[in-house]
Amino acid sequence: MRHRLLALALVAAPVAVPAQGRVSKDAAAPNAVERAVVRAVDAHDAEHLALLERIVNINSGTQNFAGVRQVGDVLRAQLDALGFRTRWVDGAAFKRAGHLVAEHPGPGPKLLLIGHLDTVFEPSSPFQRFARLDDSTARGPGIIDMKGGDVIIVAALRALKDAGVLEKMNVVVVMHGDEEDSGAPLDLARKTLIDAAQGAAAAIGFEDGPGDPHVAVISRRGAGGWTLNVTGVPAHSSQIFKPEVGAGAVYETARILTAFYETLSREPYLTFNPGVALGGTQVAIDSTGTVGSASGKSNVVAERMTVTGDLRTLSPEQLARAKQTMTEIVARHLPNTQATIAFDDGYPPMAPTDGNRRLLALYDQVSRDLGFWPVGPVDPSRAGAADVSFVAHIVPMAIDGVGLSGHDDHTEKETADLRMLSVQTKRAAVLLWRLTQSGAAPKAAAKAAAKSAAR
Repeated sequence: MRHRLLALALVAAPVAVPAQGRVSKDAAAPNAVERAVVRAVDAHDAEHLALLERIVNINSGTQNFAGVRQVGDVLRAQLDALGFRTRWVDGAAFKRAGHLVAEHPGPGPKLLLIGHLDTVFEPSSPFQRFARLDDSTARGPGIIDMKGGDVIIVAALRALKDAGVLEKMNVVVVMHGDEEDSGAPLDLARKTLIDAAQGAAAAIGFEDGPGDPHVAVISRRGAGGWTLNVTGVPAHSSQIFKPEVGAGAVYETARILTAFYETLSREPYLTFNPGVALGGTQVAIDSTGTVGSASGKSNVVAERMTVTGDLRTLSPEQLARAKQTMTEIVARHLPNTQATIAFDDGYPPMAPTDGNRRLLALYDQVSRDLGFWPVGPVDPSRAGAADVSFVAHIVPMAIDGVGLSGHDDHTEKETADLRMLSVQTKRAAVLLWRLTQSGAAPKAAAKAAAKSAAR
């Protein structure tokens, strides 16, 4: 996942898998359809694992366009066989491989399922193959982020078809080819997903999330950036602080960064990290904001300074407040200095709405009813940015992080807990069926349709 927090690379604790059918006191017994869905998942376990191994062994680093398309072709064939109308959205306009879209119209409320085909491991990486570590774990590039989630999407839909209920369902699947390194312009790269979300009652992302099947994601912090440019009056250092010279660019930058910290650092879930800072007589930085150079002398007042950083917020309102506060701080200026700040919003935040909580409650109940464990919300500080955030403001309810569990994603130790492949598939399939049947999804669908018509 793009902008993955380092904390998510920690080794997950072993997960005890409860015996099927051990129902908690607040659980309800699955009905006949749900029991048929569970049996169908079990019947295809070996095929699901083989599919996972097959696509993990295809390099699909974001910049390997042919590999991304090849993974898309494999999954497209799976969805074609289930009766979906599939298409490939070419990514040339946003400089990426493209996206896979699969649609299954039906009478039920529209459900949007989100995956991605690419990984962080390009062909130059030594980490290229699926490897079994023991009977319950395997290692491989993208095995949990997020080829495991893609397999769960396909497997859950297959189980619903085998149970004879997919024909009644309205499902759209979008699998991006550039989640790990988004194309530009970003609004064009995510247009396919945003269009697919129109009128949807719910969106479900199958990222691995925090790697713990006891939690799911109902809120994510957005991940954007900012660039601070500061100028001062160049002069001999002996003249600094005099009225005609002033403080210089470095002192003005220090004032601004200190004020950012003192004013905003205690606000929950808000972070703003200055990652690159260059100051001196001459400053140059590339278009990515990650590589640059600076030159100057200790006896010359610095004329320029540039700082690039990121900005993470939990809601659109928090983002707006942070940007306003930072802009006001920048505008104050020490003597004979000037400063400007520009923001790149990047991935939007996914706020913890009542609708998201309601969808999590449905997922939690499914888990309990199937004899598994309760599922609660993960702390959003443990959830990086993801594609579901682009539609969280469109759909009435959304969750993410219900893909394949494991640990060490984005590293050459990326490992999956294979026991969770069946568990997560069963929970996803039954959730989709209950969303089609329950009152919550039709009400959400009506709300989504009304919002779409009002646009």
